[in-house]
Amino acid sequence: MSFQNGDIFQLDYWKQLFSENILSYSFLINIVDIIVVWYLLYKLLQLVRGTKAIQLLKGVLVFLVIRFVAEFLGLHTLSWLMDQVITYGVIAAVVIFQPEIRRGLEHLGRTKFFATNSVKEREEEQIIKALDKAVQYMSKRKIGALITIERNTGLEEYIETGIPLDADISGELLTNIFIPNTPLHDGAVIIRDGKVAVACAYLPLSDSILIPKEYGTRHRAAVGISEVSDAVTLVVSEETGGVSITINNQLIPDLTKEDYLAILTKELSAKEQEKKRRNVLNFLTSSKKSARKKGGK
Repeated sequence: MSFQNGDIFQLDYWKQLFSENILSYSFLINIVDIIVVWYLLYKLLQLVRGTKAIQLLKGVLVFLVIRFVAEFLGLHTLSWLMDQVITYGVIAAVVIFQPEIRRGLEHLGRTKFFATNSVKEREEEQIIKALDKAVQYMSKRKIGALITIERNTGLEEYIETGIPLDADISGELLTNIFIPNTPLHDGAVIIRDGKVAVACAYLPLSDSILIPKEYGTRHRAAVGISEVSDAVTLVVSEETGGVSITINNQLIPDLTKEDYLAILTKELSAKEQEKKRRNVLNFLTSSKKSARKKGGK
């Protein structure tokens, strides 16, 4: 640009700045690049949140701070030592963070990137009604229950640990499964494609330090499956009868009927999922069109 410093108060200066720089193709690519990096960092922090790995990350951050301070103050020996620690620390990090790395790769490996929601609107309403009926019955009588609903991330590994049912969903069936001292009451029910796929399945237990101590194995299993998949899991406490939901590595406890129905409707609704997909596609399409127009000019 050929404008001088005094021209920043001119309208033409800002028009040319926006047209040639801010709205240029390269600028948009840089913005997308930054957004992707921040998203990956966010997912990484979400993955290790509540685990021992977060404490180790804080330790690594301390080493980095010491390295920059030593370089700034001219402490060459300390700076060299920190360089060695950081360089060889990559190998140590692979060993130390092995459980978290494995969990993240398993999550990616089980994700169906081009999956579509196979549950139709009518089936979706039926599932929610059946879940509500069973939860209300079991909550009032303090019958413990663990129900996981598969979405885009495949749960085949955990389905294989259960007893196959492939049954239509009903409140009576779900209630019957979790009646104490019956053959199927222990473990989790997994719902797939609008069917009760299996009962008595075993889910991975979370080692998150954020889970309150008063919650038992069912809640840890519910959080565990939410750490490695996008499944929605309902938990009924055997001690209190309280209803909780886990989703996206979060435990949402002590829900009222209105609360959990709202969450289930939002997360299982085909319309809501389609709306999200359309919003993403519209954003990407509009970004590409604007970038091509600017590139053509």
